[in-house]
Amino acid sequence: MSHLQYYAYKGQGVEKRAAFSYNQAVRVGDRIECSGQGGWHPETGVFEKEINAQIDLAFSNVELNLKDAGGKGWSQVFRVNSYHVPLNNEALEAMVRNFKKYMPDHQPIWTCVGVARLGEDDMRVEIEVVAHDPQEAK
Repeated sequence: MSHLQYYAYKGQGVEKRAAFSYNQAVRVGDRIECSGQGGWHPETGVFEKEINAQIDLAFSNVELNLKDAGGKGWSQVFRVNSYHVPLNNEALEAMVRNFKKYMPDHQPIWTCVGVARLGEDDMRVEIEVVAHDPQEAK
């Protein structure tokens, strides 16, 4: 799939590409598809321990990832998949709070799943999104 344009933002995006052999985002026409973003500090990779802080950082990392791929950020997101360890009311409330903060003018489609484990030991949330970026697709 070398004809597609892939992205890995500086810091953890580049480090995770080297360590795990994957990119953070890919452009497919007028879409930007993002790998799951966790609640890690984008430069150090350190995870927040508290779930609200980890979800807040994951949302911030999604924004960083979309903009690194040439998009405008959450305003273009139409699909969200989130994975949680554990999936509880506190996690759901943090997700909804961030939806309202980052997407005050629209509501995406959302699939939310509780899982036993995520990709790294301290991960408690992983958020993947798809965004529509028609201006950049031209």
